[in-house]
Amino acid sequence: MPFTPLHMGPGVVVKALLQGRFSLMVFGWSQVVMDIQPLVVMIIGEGHLHGFSHTYVGAVLLAVVSALSGKYLSELGLFILRRNHKWEPNVSWWIAFISAFIGTSSHVLLDSVMHSDVVPFYPVTEGNGLFGVISIEALHKICLYSALLGGGVYIAINHVRNLNRLSNKDALRRSSSWE
Repeated sequence: MPFTPLHMGPGVVVKALLQGRFSLMVFGWSQVVMDIQPLVVMIIGEGHLHGFSHTYVGAVLLAVVSALSGKYLSELGLFILRRNHKWEPNVSWWIAFISAFIGTSSHVLLDSVMHSDVVPFYPVTEGNGLFGVISIEALHKICLYSALLGGGVYIAINHVRNLNRLSNKDALRRSSSWE
């Protein structure tokens, strides 16, 4: 699935479940970093399309790169989106690394199912036992539906949290009144 937003679907589910303990921006950045090697192969027309970057060993190395760069890119993105007048770190190193590792490992898993040339467990094994476990159409549906499900869960959790905050503020006001 090079250069598709479908990789983001599972990330949206993880974001919904972990909320502030997961960075969807770092996760998304890790998806881009993973596909730099296939992009170079497509541009120059030589090499292995899904090479070392699409192994779990390569994914670990690219997760480190993604976390180190993605933390700062995410904070810049959040600064721009929020239009704050001051720069505040929003993504901890722990969150950046967890998000990047989940991103790169899920990328290898999804591409292993879809692409026959992915060798996920290289150098331990040269095969890809995951290829074709499910159809490409089913894989795409899983990714799409996970994005929809994750988005719904994320919205529902935040709605409940906001209702709880409002009721707690109301209860605090009632308990501190002079009545």
